[in-house]
Amino acid sequence: LYCLLQNQIKLIKKLIRENFELIFWIAAIISLAFADPSAPPHYSLCPLKLAGITWCPGCGLGHSIAWLLHGNIKNSFHSHWIGIPALLIILYRIYILGRFAYADLFNPCRL
Repeated sequence: LYCLLQNQIKLIKKLIRENFELIFWIAAIISLAFADPSAPPHYSLCPLKLAGITWCPGCGLGHSIAWLLHGNIKNSFHSHWIGIPALLIILYRIYILGRFAYADLFNPCRL
């Protein structure tokens, strides 16, 4: 039983390690989908904003994608114009990574 548990833990760690980017992008999209873009701003991870610089080329991108996931294209474009193409690129990346992960998962020569 102990060996079975250890093998399962190793398999889970291997799957997470091999598919980390896929898991990261899916988690990011889900968190933006549940975020309230109209809520007041909170702590920022932006290094430019933390340094006191008021202008940042990426500020508003998260709000833009969140607005878009809530179906509000006007506010999405107003928050950041590149939010729409960024979401399309991220969704395409998720598709490609998912396709490779699925193909690799059912590859008989994997082990």
